[in-house]
Amino acid sequence: MKKCNFNSFFIKLVLALMVMPALISVSCKSSPPTPEEVVTVVEQAKDLEPSLGDLNQVDAARKRAMDFEAPAYFPSEWEAAEAQYDVAKHIPTIEGQQTSLILGMLAKTYDDLFKRTIPLYTKAWEDEIISIRDDLIATGLRELVPEYVENADKMTLTALEQFEAEDYYTARDTAEAALEEYETLYLGARVFLRRQEIVDRGFIVYDPETFDKADDIADAAIDKFDEGDKIAAREGAEEAMSYYNILLANGWKAYATEQNNSASSERESAISHKVNIAAREHFREADAIFTRARVSFDDENYEDAATLFTEADALFVIAGQETEEKRRRAHEAIRIAEEKIVESVEVANEAERIIEGGSR
Repeated sequence: MKKCNFNSFFIKLVLALMVMPALISVSCKSSPPTPEEVVTVVEQAKDLEPSLGDLNQVDAARKRAMDFEAPAYFPSEWEAAEAQYDVAKHIPTIEGQQTSLILGMLAKTYDDLFKRTIPLYTKAWEDEIISIRDDLIATGLRELVPEYVENADKMTLTALEQFEAEDYYTARDTAEAALEEYETLYLGARVFLRRQEIVDRGFIVYDPETFDKADDIADAAIDKFDEGDKIAAREGAEEAMSYYNILLANGWKAYATEQNNSASSERESAISHKVNIAAREHFREADAIFTRARVSFDDENYEDAATLFTEADALFVIAGQETEEKRRRAHEAIRIAEEKIVESVEVANEAERIIEGGSR
């Protein structure tokens, strides 16, 4: 009789703890509650509306909640449920309806966490897909190959319909496939843009063989994508991107070296023509930018170096042109002055002749 009363009392205590974990923290490893705490919990347990269940049902509800990341969204509630789960695993030897009530309430706890998680989980997928899709659209790929983007869009809409139909596992798999589709397309778009940058900047001339190799790999990746082998397509795109990145980096280095040589030549020419004296301010401006370019070049920041060398080169030319203009104006002024001097001499001679003639 005493044993039966103890079991009944223990079950009510566990049941109350499962429904109101915030009121008292107890687990299979914690110290026993005080008599006052026990009385409080038992009184609260009178208001419970338990349902029947078994440990398999609890495990299924727990797994589903875990599969959809309930622990990440509700960490404190999940920790409390896990403490209850630890207790539940140790009471299967207790017979009777009260054991089923405890397990039923624990299953409901996990179900409730799952139901609260689903809207957040779905929204997270939606935000991630929209973000990568926006990035993809910004590359302009949809205008080039709209059918690729449309296919990914259809997968996304299908996933949404499956979530709304509460076919959660299928919806998750479809959403994951759609996200991977967008990510693969975005990678392909970036590969295309990187290649186009190399072409537009004329960097192919620095390493045409590597450029052709990168093109071959990129073409093969497109074929794999069309065949449905997305993994091989992604691997190929990443390999092509690595080659294009190397080409672009080496291209900037070679171009920066050329601009360095050109700017250095203009600078030396300016100094030899006394531009640093005749157009001091413009020369100093050009020289300051040239110095910054040399620092960037030494730091292997070749893109910035190339831009700065180009700017310095242009300013050295402008300073030289200013010097030439000043010298042209100076020569013109001298010519005019000389003409005026000649005119003055002629006038003086004419006056002298007149005076001499008059005296005779």
